[in-house]
Parts: sequence; C-alpha cells; structure tokens
Amino acid sequence: MFVDEADVKVFAGDGGNGCVSFRREKWVPRGGPNGGNGGHGGSIYLRASDHHNTLVAFRFNPEFKAQRGEHGMGSDCTGKDGKDTILDVPAGTVVYEYTEDGFMPLADLTENGQQVLIARGGRGGRGNAAFLSNSNRAPRRADPGEPGEQRMLKLQLKLLADVGLVGYPNAGKSTLIARVSSAKPKIADYPFTTLSPNLGVVHMSGDRSFVMADVPGLIEGAHSGIGLGTKFLTHLERTKVLAHVIDVSSSSGRDPVDDFNVITKELELFEGSGDETAAALSIKPRIVVANKIDALDEPARLAKLTKHMAKLRVPVYPVSAATGEGIPEFLEALWKKIVEKPAPPKQKAVKKKKPAPKKKKKAPAPRKKAPKGRKKAPKGQKKAKR
Repeated sequence: MFVDEADVKVFAGDGGNGCVSFRREKWVPRGGPNGGNGGHGGSIYLRASDHHNTLVAFRFNPEFKAQRGEHGMGSDCTGKDGKDTILDVPAGTVVYEYTEDGFMPLADLTENGQQVLIARGGRGGRGNAAFLSNSNRAPRRADPGEPGEQRMLKLQLKLLADVGLVGYPNAGKSTLIARVSSAKPKIADYPFTTLSPNLGVVHMSGDRSFVMADVPGLIEGAHSGIGLGTKFLTHLERTKVLAHVIDVSSSSGRDPVDDFNVITKELELFEGSGDETAAALSIKPRIVVANKIDALDEPARLAKLTKHMAKLRVPVYPVSAATGEGIPEFLEALWKKIVEKPAPPKQKAVKKKKPAPKKKKKAPAPRKKAPKGRKKAPKGQKKAKR
C-alpha cells in the first residue's frame, strides 16, 4: 500500500519534578537538603531512511509519545532522563506543522541518515539542594518539570528521482520502466493500471545510473479532479527531466500531437505543493518518447509528431518498450539531459537613472547699509536707550 501523506501528532516527554529532601543521619548534625533534580524528558526526532518507501506506518498509528523524565530523589539522586524517540521516514519526506496561519515548513529530509528534531523534551525541575544558600540553609522549595513540546505535523513524501515519465493512461509508461530497470509495476491492457508511483534504478555502461519515476496517467481535465487528478505530480517536482511517453499507434484512437498538448496544459495548470525549491513542471527539460513503434501502422502519425516537436525544439525518440527497439539511444539522451547544467535565468537589464541636476546655491543677499544720518557710537560707549 503506497501512502504519500500522513497527519501525525507528537508529544515530547515531560521533565521530572525536583525533590524536597533532607539528610536524616544521626551522626550528621544539622544535615542539609539533599533533594535531587528531575530527569529531562525524551525528545522526538525524524530520520530519513532508504529502507522505507511509504508513509503507511503513520496512517494507522498517528500519535507518538516520548518517555518522560523520572522525578528527583533524596540523597542527591537525579532522576533518569527519558528515552528519545526516533521515527524513520522515507528519504524525500517534507515536514510541515499545522499553525493558525496554515502550514509552516519545518524540514526537508532528502539524504539517508539525515535527522531533525521536531519536538523537544521538557527540562527536569530542580530539587531543594539547588536552592541552598547562606541565607537559606533549609530550603523547602523544588521546581516542577517543564512540559514537553506538542506538535501537529503533516508528512508529505516526494519521491527522489532524476527522470519522470508522464503521459496518457495505457501509453506504455509502466512497460518502459520495467524494460530499463528492475522495477516490477503492474502491466495490463486497460487504462489506469498504475494507481501509485513506481521507482526504478536505470543502470548504464561506465558505472552510470539514475532513478526513474512512473506516475499514474493524466487525462484532459485532471487538474480539476477528472481521472486520478494531479495529486501524484508532486512526486515529479524534484526531477531534472520529464519524458513525455506518447502512443503513436492507431490503437489509442487519439492524435499524438493532441496528446502532447493536453499533457503540457495539465502540467502548466498544476499548482504544486508550494515548495519554493521545486521548479515548475512546465519549464523542466523535456524529451518526447514515441512509444509502440512496433505496432505503428500509419507512419504519418509519427512524422506529424516529429514535425510538431521540431517547431518546439523538443527531441523525439521512437522506441518500442515491448521489444527494446530504440531504448539505448533514448537512455543516452536522458543521461545528457541529467548531467547538463541548467542555464541561469535571464536577468532583465536595469536602466541606470540619470543623476538629478544639482541645484545652484543662491548668492547671499547684500547687507543693508546704515542710514547716513545715524553715526556709529565710539568704542567703549554704550548706545543710549530710547
């Protein structure tokens, strides 16, 4: 059973309470306080693991609690710390927290062994021995343990793949991934055979390998919920290349060019999961796989598709997933796209603003001359008041 989303509630352990205790030995006069501190509560961690490929374990067990710390005891005995709880999730899991403002991303576990703290355990309380001072020789105070953190989380799995296969149902995507890898998806002659994503590792000469993902088929109107919808397209957000698998035989009863246009439109209308690091699916590098050439009865269908793709500068590789014809050339083209560095986005030229002209300073106004009839007073003599 493949599960790629799960809601989980985690409770970190509470800290133990501090202890109020005094020494009672008869040979120790005026024995002081000896109450120990409480132990710290256990924390909860999430760890990425390659041994898991689904979140089904969290679907039926949505609550996890860490061990609380033990209380402090007499004779200066500190309580035992609670055990940490480590939850293993598949690599590629994104962790969100439910808040009043919506989902807040907490972590993105993409590498095997990567670990992140999601709920910290409470700190243990202090015993009365910690409050001993010169002014208080017999403290009767102890702190309670702090409560551990509680969080409501949403786990979302995004498969880590280099190449994603998209196309109409029954276009031959599952047959193709079974041909080039050791994956064993369900293959049958009816639409929507694939109900969950499949992963396969493709091995090539020269110790080269990459991961390929096959998702359920898309049809027109999938963005509005028709068919299986576009929910599974989140697994293609991390891919580097998209391979459009198109059935060029006449058995489908559809035009190959129309199939490509419909799938491209659905990718453009896909809103994604809001991950800023995931590039839009419609602008990813693309390769068209003209599948089922072994059953091609009208060569004009393939010629029309090739001509249309030439206008869009998208390469077309005729293959037969059933017989293996054209597969080596297709894999080499995929490898070149994978190792090719993406071109940096074009930046718009910014016009420099002309500096504003400097304002000319006004000349100071000339001083007014004293009237001729008034004489200046000699130095050392004050002016007479009127």
